[in-house]
Amino acid sequence: MTHFPKSLVSKLKLREQTNSLRRLPLSNNWVDFSSNDYLGFAKNETIFNQAHQYLIDTNLKVNGASGSRLLTGNHAIYQETETLIAQFHQAESALIFNSGYDANVGFFSAVPQRNDVILFDEYVHASIRDGIKMSFAKSYKFEHNDLNDLEILIQKNKSTENEIYIVTESVFSMDGDSPDIEKLVAISQKNNCLLIIDEAHALGVFGKNGCGLIQESGFQNEIFARIMTFGKGLGCHGAAVLGSKELNNYLVNFAKSFIYTTGLSPHSVATILVAYQQLEKEAETIQKLRKNILFFNQQKTLLNLKPLFVRNKSSIQSAIIPGNEKVKTIATYLQKKGFDAKAILSPTVPEGQERLRFCIHSYNTEQEIQRVLELLSEVIHA
Repeated sequence: MTHFPKSLVSKLKLREQTNSLRRLPLSNNWVDFSSNDYLGFAKNETIFNQAHQYLIDTNLKVNGASGSRLLTGNHAIYQETETLIAQFHQAESALIFNSGYDANVGFFSAVPQRNDVILFDEYVHASIRDGIKMSFAKSYKFEHNDLNDLEILIQKNKSTENEIYIVTESVFSMDGDSPDIEKLVAISQKNNCLLIIDEAHALGVFGKNGCGLIQESGFQNEIFARIMTFGKGLGCHGAAVLGSKELNNYLVNFAKSFIYTTGLSPHSVATILVAYQQLEKEAETIQKLRKNILFFNQQKTLLNLKPLFVRNKSSIQSAIIPGNEKVKTIATYLQKKGFDAKAILSPTVPEGQERLRFCIHSYNTEQEIQRVLELLSEVIHA
């Protein structure tokens, strides 16, 4: 057996010393306050059965795509699903990628060009950052949701010879908060910038039938590109880039994470199709999720926990508890009591911003929400 590099050993040891070494968790029967399955679609038997039946009805009895979409992997269900997604989101076109990570890496590594500038919120997802690193464009971060800082950067980088891309998320994965969409669109239009918004944690949560925060705000026609990820509210796998037909054509020709990978299996795409169809039938489930979010916010106020939490109205509720060891101890306590809330450690979040992250779902009961917050209150106020 070959030796393991000393440099890698030292990096693992450093993670152990800072109490931030990641390990794969085992499955459990705890009350779910950690998954991204906001509407319970990942466990929805109707979606499971209808996706299977669709494949039988259309005689798509195959297990894999057998190649990239540009070779043999572009099975017929892709076109039907992308058409439905575009209609649902009121976009000209939708292009499915294998994951949200692939969509962001593919988009940002291919679209901004050498003389262009990318201005991104400092808290954007790692997949966006990785895509930006692969781009030949210049890039600068602006302070989180600080649109004044963004405008300063725009003025510093304006030129008739380049495009400026502004990148943010409609709901941030760690804080659960949102930018001022209306002001962001106004700034983008005033300065002739191109706006890209990742809606991974808004799909299924905000807007009519869970269409997302951009459509809820009525700005879907003002955005250059939206990235919709299916592993959260839709409970399945994959992602789509929404935009113009020209953007779709460009990505098919230049996005390497699209071109050089085997396509999703017919079953995966059928699940996306059926999940979108199910969204239009689940008004009651979406409303239950929203009621649970409201109830969670009410309870944290009643228990004097509100100062701990990042302020927002999303399904992601984060209590800032600095220190890896301290927040892990509290998370372990809640887990021993049967509640699965996750500690988010540095370096995933900045040092001093470690937090206990609660994900709210339509299937959580008010009793579960009340009890987990009572347990947190007991620890915090002990």
